[in-house]
Amino acid sequence: MASAPRPQRKARDAYHHGNLRQALIDQAVQTIRKHGVEGLTLRGVGADLRVSRTALYRHFPDKHALLAAVATEGFRSFRVALVAAWESGGRGREGFAAMGMAYVRFAASNPSHYRVMFGGFLDRAGAEAEVATAGAEAFQVLLDAITEQQAQGLIRADDPLLLAQYIWAVVHGIAMLVIDGRLHGAQTGEQLSTLAMARLRTGIDPDA
Repeated sequence: MASAPRPQRKARDAYHHGNLRQALIDQAVQTIRKHGVEGLTLRGVGADLRVSRTALYRHFPDKHALLAAVATEGFRSFRVALVAAWESGGRGREGFAAMGMAYVRFAASNPSHYRVMFGGFLDRAGAEAEVATAGAEAFQVLLDAITEQQAQGLIRADDPLLLAQYIWAVVHGIAMLVIDGRLHGAQTGEQLSTLAMARLRTGIDPDA
């Protein structure tokens, strides 16, 4: 999965160009990177951008709404990265391996988004349609890649949803180790991802 990192911009620059909503999202991402999701407050983000409460609450009524926007943005960029890896890898086995690599690279490049997307912070915001739709569309990329390979006889005929959840569990675990700094060495995350995708392939091949 060749990642498609989202454009990096300073929140105040976005705000000065008139896009306060995006500036608030960008500032939230910066705050999460520095202080974690627990350290994020709506007032703190507004204070960093020096905007009034009225302007702030016009876009996000509470912290959960802001987190939902961060997650939605993350899932959309995530889906783009997965599709790009699948397509550029020529689909099939190589494209699937590339998708696994892109998954981990996305998390490493966008840890703030990734923590909000999968960290259990959206219990109350999870009912928001945009988050649910964006998350489902990202997961569907993996599910579609599995069913396409099953139709070509490249993956064993197990329940595709269970296979997708199994593969997700493995790459998600690696992604969390990487962004939590549990692995050491510049290439360790890449090496572990490569090994994991090779071993996953062994397990899901039709002749395994």
